[in-house]
Amino acid sequence: MSRIGRKPVTLPKAVTVTLDGNTIRVKGPRGELTRALHPAMIIGMEDGTLTVTRPSDENEHRALHGLTRSLIANMVEGVEKGFSRNLEIVGVGYKAETRPFGLQLALGYSHPIEYRAPKGIKLTATAPTAITIEGADKETVGQVAAEIRSLRPPEPYKGKGIKYQGEQVRRKAGKAGGK
Repeated sequence: MSRIGRKPVTLPKAVTVTLDGNTIRVKGPRGELTRALHPAMIIGMEDGTLTVTRPSDENEHRALHGLTRSLIANMVEGVEKGFSRNLEIVGVGYKAETRPFGLQLALGYSHPIEYRAPKGIKLTATAPTAITIEGADKETVGQVAAEIRSLRPPEPYKGKGIKYQGEQVRRKAGKAGGK
């Protein structure tokens, strides 16, 4: 048995789950998430806990067992508490501003970049060099963070660019110089 897959997912009081075939809908104070799960996985619900069981010990079912349980647990945690990612902007003149549509970024290009927030995602520039991404869906929060980072990834010589908070940028030595 998968160590992760066999752990039950406990449901907080504020969260409601509805199962419809292989579709799960989780509703809580931070929103509502829906996901279609693999039809082979069997999801059981008993007095405030969800359990995932697999039909056989085939490699595919073993791989899907822990994955399905983790997806459900992330949905429950997302609608209850939410997820967030923090980005740091490093570089002279690089900055971010919160706008009604999302973010406006000045990243050293000849024009400002407008990043529009997808549905269910809240983008805020807590400081001119700090961005916070919040939302109920862990997958979407991570994807938005990766997309914003890809606009100007950190470069290895001066470390300028957008990086995750706490990310270590591997630096390279510059030119060796004269004789």
